[in-house]
Amino acid sequence: MARQVDYRANVSDAPDAYTRPAFSLSNRLRRLVWNITWALLYRLSPRPLHAWRAMLLRLFGAKLGPDCHFYPKSKVWAPWNLVCADHVAAADGVEIYNPSPIQLDSHVILSQDCYLCGATHDYNHPDFSLLAYRMHIHGYAWICARASVAPGVNVGEGAVLGLASVATKDLAPWTVYGGNPAVAVRERTRTIPPAPGDQA
Repeated sequence: MARQVDYRANVSDAPDAYTRPAFSLSNRLRRLVWNITWALLYRLSPRPLHAWRAMLLRLFGAKLGPDCHFYPKSKVWAPWNLVCADHVAAADGVEIYNPSPIQLDSHVILSQDCYLCGATHDYNHPDFSLLAYRMHIHGYAWICARASVAPGVNVGEGAVLGLASVATKDLAPWTVYGGNPAVAVRERTRTIPPAPGDQA
């Protein structure tokens, strides 16, 4: 099934579509204020102050459950497009590029320098339009250090994307993936009981 584009930049009326901004002025101003806040109040905050950084993210529209740990060098492109359940962790160097909403379920772990890429470009169109996709990282998934998740890819419950791997297709639940592009290498032992109605 083809991935559904959530946002497509309209640059058809620009003299040169390659140089026209892909987002509205209000969006760019909002991100400017957020980037200043990130640089002065988020990035420089002491590592243990997870509640402080969570508060800053919420001030800019993020929906965060309790006990989320976002470390000082983690980056969220648009906090208002971030939805997190409880006990989500984003280590130093994590980058969440989310022009469209990205949802992180309970106990998701994003390790150092991993990258969630929520947008790409239509390279077959003369406008080279930006295309953004919704993404969902299901509970207990682990995106290992320096791994990348491509636009529109969803990660199943308990899936593991190994060190420096690149996920270009949806990842099945409770499966370990590695490589570029990532392929399944083994099953992962289920660490939580199945939800009612699910098969073990």
